[in-house]
Amino acid sequence: MSLVSRQYHLERRPHGIPELDCFGLVERTLDAPGHGELLVRNEWLSVDPYMRGRMVDQKSYIPPFELNQPMDGAAVGVILESGDERFAPGDRISHFAGWRDLAVINADTANRIDTAAPPQAYLGPLGFPGLAAYAGLLRLGSPKPGETVFVSAAAGAVGSVVAQIAKIKGCRVIGSSGSDEKLAWLRDEIGVDAVINYRKVPDLTAALREAAPNGIDVYFDNVGGGHLEAAIEVANEFARFTLCGMIEQYNIEPSGPRNIMAVIGKSIRLEGMIVTNFLDMWEDFQRDVTGWIDGGKLKWQETVVDGLENMPAAFIDLFAGKNSGKMLVKLSD
Repeated sequence: MSLVSRQYHLERRPHGIPELDCFGLVERTLDAPGHGELLVRNEWLSVDPYMRGRMVDQKSYIPPFELNQPMDGAAVGVILESGDERFAPGDRISHFAGWRDLAVINADTANRIDTAAPPQAYLGPLGFPGLAAYAGLLRLGSPKPGETVFVSAAAGAVGSVVAQIAKIKGCRVIGSSGSDEKLAWLRDEIGVDAVINYRKVPDLTAALREAAPNGIDVYFDNVGGGHLEAAIEVANEFARFTLCGMIEQYNIEPSGPRNIMAVIGKSIRLEGMIVTNFLDMWEDFQRDVTGWIDGGKLKWQETVVDGLENMPAAFIDLFAGKNSGKMLVKLSD
């Protein structure tokens, strides 16, 4: 019996915020899995801001999406057929053949999920967003107890984990978001010390200075633009900045912070990060985050969109801030 995969292709490269007609849902017949391959039915698809950069035809840390070819991304699914003795039908795995319902993948790219956590957690706090938070804060930010940590997009999939790890490590945490509802969750549910609604304050730098009267020591950047400028202005000497994402500039012509010279005078360390450069921390990350989840020290939110056909809309909604926590697409059986 032949199997047909419904999969998204990028049909044209977007300019500015992507539009629905950039994406095409097509059907392709799959070959049976060969030796070392797995046939997977996806259950959960990850929706991530970095995917916008892959829609531009330029060299980067990850290849751009090809036009009229299957798109990909993190996913969780169940094995239907196995051509590898390490896996059996019925095993649940995480892998990278997202943006589709069925896929044949190389077994070497699959990771079995066999813990008590919900499977979609492996696309959020126990997946690459969680690793980005863990590695970006602990290795690059190097927070010390009593220091002040500022997190932009603090209610997002990465930022919310950063904020909670910083609290676990004994830091004072300031978080920004564009929604009062999200800020209430940060403050009331995970204990962020001060919050800023960047959409409502007339002067972000002034608001950050008021929230951090003694300056900031660590900045975890998910936004770029005005947030980065404000963080540089309020930073203490020898502050450490982790540059994880700059969603404010993904759909416009990017520009650097106007006060970049202050980085020299304050001896600020700015370091960009790509999460796959920190796979050496994977075991420590899994151990620690699993323990914090089990101990009730780490929480997360999900925004779940049902149906493969709604994947492009869910992706576009990221840039309007319509997600709380991790944006996911759930596929029916």
